[in-house]
Amino acid sequence: MAKKNNNGKEEPLEKQLWEAADKLRKNIDAAEYKHVVLGLIFLKYISDAFEELYQKLKAGEGEYAGADPEDRDEYKAENVFFVPEKARWTYLLSQAKQPTIGKIIDNAMDEIEKENPSLKGVLPKVYARPNLDPAGLGELLDLIGNIAMDKAKARSADILGHVFEYFLGEFALAEGKKGGQFYTPRSVVELLVEMLEPYKGRVFDPCCGSGGMFVQSEKFVLAHQGKINDISVYGQESNQTTWRLCKMNLAIRGIDSSQVKWNTEGSFLNDAHKDLKADYIIANPPFNVSDWSGDLLRKDGRWQYGVPPVGNANYAWIQHFIYHLAPGGAAGFVLAKGSLTSKTSGEGDIRQKLIESDLIDCIVNLPAKLFLNTQIPACLWFVRRNKTQRKGEILFIDARNMGHLINRRTRELSKEDIQKIAETYHKWRNHNGNYEDIKGFCKSATIEEVARLDYVLTPGRYVGLPDEEDDFDFNERFTKLKAEFEEQLKEEAELNKRILENLAKIEIKKEE
Repeated sequence: MAKKNNNGKEEPLEKQLWEAADKLRKNIDAAEYKHVVLGLIFLKYISDAFEELYQKLKAGEGEYAGADPEDRDEYKAENVFFVPEKARWTYLLSQAKQPTIGKIIDNAMDEIEKENPSLKGVLPKVYARPNLDPAGLGELLDLIGNIAMDKAKARSADILGHVFEYFLGEFALAEGKKGGQFYTPRSVVELLVEMLEPYKGRVFDPCCGSGGMFVQSEKFVLAHQGKINDISVYGQESNQTTWRLCKMNLAIRGIDSSQVKWNTEGSFLNDAHKDLKADYIIANPPFNVSDWSGDLLRKDGRWQYGVPPVGNANYAWIQHFIYHLAPGGAAGFVLAKGSLTSKTSGEGDIRQKLIESDLIDCIVNLPAKLFLNTQIPACLWFVRRNKTQRKGEILFIDARNMGHLINRRTRELSKEDIQKIAETYHKWRNHNGNYEDIKGFCKSATIEEVARLDYVLTPGRYVGLPDEEDDFDFNERFTKLKAEFEEQLKEEAELNKRILENLAKIEIKKEE
């Protein structure tokens, strides 16, 4: 029977599954448990796909006449992963109550990697760990095994993909700041994709995390009746654990991830796609990174608009994106809001050159609390190599007051918010789109206007206050800002406390 919430409405399948899976977590950290759960969802997906083709080959009808269901080449031809007998879901379920089920699943993951070179080093082998209760693991197998039952079975791949994506988001929330390192909030990804509209071509993310930008691009193409094979994805990730999540996330969607690369050096020191010129770049690089090895790259060819400072990677990322854009390419990416005004170590000069070169298309000021791993205010940059529309102009959108809280610490943009921002951008880019400046929300400014404001790109400087806020309540606004500032101070104090505690532990160990 379907579970209902307090309002009497049936809860979505993915929410029910999450609540049940989270109960089984017990004392295991979310950071560790996510690999256990997501690995099993992936295993269920490839097993279902294998089983479906296996039955067709076994029946031997039509194009499958005379086929051998145990022939690896039959599966390779259909782009289906071959699953050895003792790695198949039916076998694992039959062993679910065994005290050695953890070891059995680890062996299954090993066997699958041996049979499918593209999965080598990707799948988690964490199931035999002593802190993972075999009984709880068996229950988890049963739970995930029920995802695609009855009428839903024909759509099991879609459902499993959706569940995988939902669980990524929930684990990111559960991990808090650490979760933000592998996950960009869905509403931010949706906004970037809706504004860029990657219908066809090469989509690149040089700091791709768990692959959300690629998944959303695929959804966008399908939602607009396009062909998913019309886009190809290229990515790079320096965190191997996150790269594994990305490879599974893409495989469960049927997206070719052969060009999603991992190396420990990262995109600056070891660019895995040196010669790539992408049609679309969609990215959420880490904010204000100071240890990006900038001292080793002072004469790099990517710095066409100025050498970025050693102490902050923001303008290195911007130029890395521009370097990889095709002549007609476009990029949309997240950056710390400070990038719009900073003049530290030549950043202001680089920004001026980008503006004067007419590369900047649009800037969106985002609301606070969207990101899990930082309270630093953020914005979106949109850059185009060849602005055929709106030459010499930049669109500024101030979305700071949009979105809604989903818990005390986290905000997200609604579908309506995303639609309003994206539609404003597309109307502006289309000269016949009936675009109009809206005081307090959007403004199309010329490069000359931006130059008069000393090349500062903060949307608030251009859009002004909405008419109804011309006489806004100063005391109310001050009280709200003061409360937010005090909360931030508390968070910083807590962080400093933890740092001091860890340093003390290190000192104690040294003394021992």
